[in-house]
This record gives sequence, C-alpha cells and structure tokens, in this order.
Amino acid sequence: MDFSYLAGLKRSHPAWRLLAADHAPMIVAFLHAAFVGPNVRSAPQHALASSLDDYLERLRAEIGEGQFPRSGLQYLEAWAGNEQAWLRKYYQAGDDEPWFDITPATEKAIAWLASLGQREFVGTESRLKIVFDLLRQLSEGTEVDPDARVAELLKRREAINAEIQRVREGHIPVMDTTQVKDTFQEMASTARGLLSDFREVEQNFRSLDRAVRERIATWEGGKGELLAEIFGEQDAIRDSDQGRSFRAFWDLLMSPERQEELGDLLERAFALDAVRELGPDRRLLRVHYDWHDAGEVAQRTVARVSEQLRRYLDDQAWLENRRIVQLILGFPRFLGHICYAAVSVRSASSSLSAGVL
Repeated sequence: MDFSYLAGLKRSHPAWRLLAADHAPMIVAFLHAAFVGPNVRSAPQHALASSLDDYLERLRAEIGEGQFPRSGLQYLEAWAGNEQAWLRKYYQAGDDEPWFDITPATEKAIAWLASLGQREFVGTESRLKIVFDLLRQLSEGTEVDPDARVAELLKRREAINAEIQRVREGHIPVMDTTQVKDTFQEMASTARGLLSDFREVEQNFRSLDRAVRERIATWEGGKGELLAEIFGEQDAIRDSDQGRSFRAFWDLLMSPERQEELGDLLERAFALDAVRELGPDRRLLRVHYDWHDAGEVAQRTVARVSEQLRRYLDDQAWLENRRIVQLILGFPRFLGHICYAAVSVRSASSSLSAGVL
C-alpha cells in the first residue's frame, strides 16, 4: 500500500474510477438495484436500458430536468467501454441481443459503499467463534501424528457425551436474542460474499478463454507447442487453489442432500423471532439457487474453453487431411514431371555425347 501502488490504482482500477465519477451516486444506485440487490447475474440490453430510462426520468423529476442528458442505452454503452469497465457487455449463444453484467471491480465498489452505512447491530461473538473454528480446522487437518488425532477425537467425544447428559437432565442451552441476530447477520454476509466471489471466479475463467482465443488466432508455431501451452494453462487453473476450491464447492452444492439440508436450515432460521426482528431480505431463502446459477456460468465458461480447443483440433485435422489429399492427387503429375525431366536429361546427355564424339 505504498504511494506508487495507490497511484497506479487511481489511474487504472475501475472501482476507483467509479467512486470518483461525477455521477457515481446515480450509477451505483442503479447498478445495485439492477444487479446486486436482487442477485441478478445478467440482463438483456433492452430490459436494462428501459429500466435505466425509467430510473433517470424519476431522478430528473426529483432533482431537475437538466440532469443526466444521455439515454439509458448511451450510459450503458459508456459504462461497458474500456475507459470505464463498470459493465461487461457480451452475447449469449444463439442470441443477437447484447447482455450486460457488472464487473467484479464494480461489485467491490458497491459492497464497500454499502459497508459505510451505520448498522443498528454489530455482532462480534460469531466472528470470534469462526476464528476459533477455522484455527481448530487448521490444527486438526494438518496433524499427522495418529496418537494426537485420536486424542483430539476422544476429547470431542467426551464433550459430546457430557452435553448429551446435560440435555437429558433438562439443561438445554439456548442462544439468546443477541446471539441469534449476531449469527444470522454473519451467515447472511458470508452468503452474499460468495455471490461476489463467483464474479471474480467467472472473470478469471473468461480471461483464460479470451487468452486461448487470441493465442489460437495469432499462433504461428507448431500445433503441438500451442496445445501444450494451452493445456498447461488449463491444468494450472484447474489445479490452482482457486480451481480446487471451486470444484469442492461445486461438488458440495450439487449434492441433493446438502441442498435439502440448506433449504431446511434457512427456513428454520427465518422462522426465529429474533431473525424476523432484523427484517432480513427474503431472497436469502433461495441463496443456494443463486449459488447454483452463478456456478453454472463458471462451468459454461470452462466448457467454452474446451470447445475452442476442440474446434482448433478439428480445423487443424481438416487442413492436414486436405494437404494430404492434395499431395495424393498431385502425385501422378509429380511423377510425370520427374519422368519428363529424366527423359530431357537423358536426351541432352545423348546429344552432348554425340557432339563430343
């Protein structure tokens, strides 16, 4: 976090540009309402432009007709340009209409602005418990001494047996209202954070996809070298910490038992009186479906990379087969040229010999 690093961020990072933009309040408010708030991953151009036009009309009626002179579509095009990079504009398969999604940098800026608001309740107990739980997982998960691991398991079993005995005796510990609110808010924050993380995962996979397309289009070397490089990048992404974590998350999420358990737990949490006092966003009840949708986007991006490789291989195979056919078809002509050349050489040699004699 030195001066040169921060100066570079100010010059080039889209999140900084968004926070410093003249119309930042309008831009952030609209993008939050269109994407972040309702957990929308992407929107078609006509619907998003229409929503922005309506939003701008309401703002002009409130603060003055001379404000925000452009149309909704013009603003969207500007926000998706390289100069701003607050939106990603792309085309879905089989659809001629452009679609838009916010970039990870935009989502970070919106999340930071949202965190500046004063919260009525700030819980700390649940975060402390999470710290302890994570440290225990690190300690237990890296322990290689069998005796130490067995001793820890026995310790946990004794604690569970003691708790069972206390419950049987009628001593049932129950979270108070403060603890319930604290724990629920921490869960909600983590759940929303996962959706934000997915945009970064998608962006990384899209970057790989774009790099593959560019390399295929401009490659001048051998096919084997190109494929080795591309497959090496794919392996690096798949075997990276992010790639392994994503696969583990996806496998866990796709488990029907886990999905059912998560749905039941969310329903039970929202039914608690202390949680209802918080007025939570009911859309959290389906956050696991939002995770699934976001994960599918990342999976489709990976599939697109594989499809590019398959097409490249098919194109190369076709070119090589065509070259072989051309050589085969041209072989008789090639033999004729050789025979003609041989006859010509022999005739010339005979004439030369006759002249010498």
